Amino acid sequence: MSEQRVLLIVGGGIAAYKALELTRLLRKAGVAVRPILTAAGAQFVTPLSLSALAEDRVYSELFSLTDEAEMGHIELSRSADLVVVAPATADLMAKAANGLAGDLASTTLLATDKPVLMAPAMNVRMWEHPATRRNLAVLKADGVAFVGPDEGAMACGEFGFGRMAEPQAIFEAIMARLAGPAPRPQLGPLAGRRAIVTAGPTAEPIDPVRYLTNRSSGKQGYAIAEALAALGCEVTLVSGPTALRAPAGVRRVEVETARQMLAACQAALPADLAVCVAAVADWRPAQEGAVKIKKGTDGPPPIALVENPDILATLSAPGPGRPRLVVGFAAETNDVEAYAQAKLQRKGCDWIVANDVSIEGTMGGDDNAVSIVTGQGVERWDRTAKSEVAARLAARMAQELS
Repeated sequence: MSEQRVLLIVGGGIAAYKALELTRLLRKAGVAVRPILTAAGAQFVTPLSLSALAEDRVYSELFSLTDEAEMGHIELSRSADLVVVAPATADLMAKAANGLAGDLASTTLLATDKPVLMAPAMNVRMWEHPATRRNLAVLKADGVAFVGPDEGAMACGEFGFGRMAEPQAIFEAIMARLAGPAPRPQLGPLAGRRAIVTAGPTAEPIDPVRYLTNRSSGKQGYAIAEALAALGCEVTLVSGPTALRAPAGVRRVEVETARQMLAACQAALPADLAVCVAAVADWRPAQEGAVKIKKGTDGPPPIALVENPDILATLSAPGPGRPRLVVGFAAETNDVEAYAQAKLQRKGCDWIVANDVSIEGTMGGDDNAVSIVTGQGVERWDRTAKSEVAARLAARMAQELS
């Protein structure tokens, strides 16, 4: 198998330093990296540093006589399996969305016939500006995939969404794209359709040893991914930590945290169907301890929590990149259907599959009883094997998409 190649465009912004660690991770995984460094990016990282880590020369000038004698920007744009923009600044996104080509980076993006993955990084106000939101919608409609941005403190002193995703999350999104579509049956009611399924728990680190998680086994999500694949669907399974094997014909992306799960889901778009089965932690520690927190004499240490991104609501948000059918899950211990109906309205998804996890044997077990909550009402299914629940759900989804 030939070496996989990434063309890495490094935009201008303080987050450009993360491109160095991303390059190191890719090279460690055996992926070739060819860097394009913008003039603004060179204000934050040096060509020498990027070249040393990539083990390749750095390209920056559009009108280089040596390179352009053979239309170098065209060759660059076609030389990789994937084009990655990290950081993708507001300026680079605007140029790409509007087809501008005034420098090597933007010209390469316009000339490429390869898939593109962007990792946005900018001030929260810039990210929320209507112009950026329009550009984001255009790029998604054009087939550009995104990872991040994350929420957090910024170099400018503000707090909010706009921080570039961490190198590990971008690396995982890249590897998922390079893996290509999983093999699937050529026949079936979902042939030609693409689905994203999330499964399992998430694990939110407290320190290098401890983390916050839940009791989800991932069995129902894995069964749904398998059932969709059996109907001919191309399935990307984004899985938190489980002991389960990936179903045949399904491409699995392994993650740990909620932020990594969201990044992997966004990287797997566009899709016709999203099924959010994972038990995602609502909260995570505001700060992860760099070393193990030791037991003291003053009692347990306080752990400040911050809200995790809402994966179901993000995938359900209106826009050109929204899957045609978005299905969420609600694991409740009381007032199951009432909570599920409220969640359906709050998240903006199409269906909620609700189950009562207070029933012994549901969490971690092989059986399940669910209620399908839609805008048209509630349908209650008797308790049966999770594989049977998955098969019935897959058949219903296929009917909805037909």
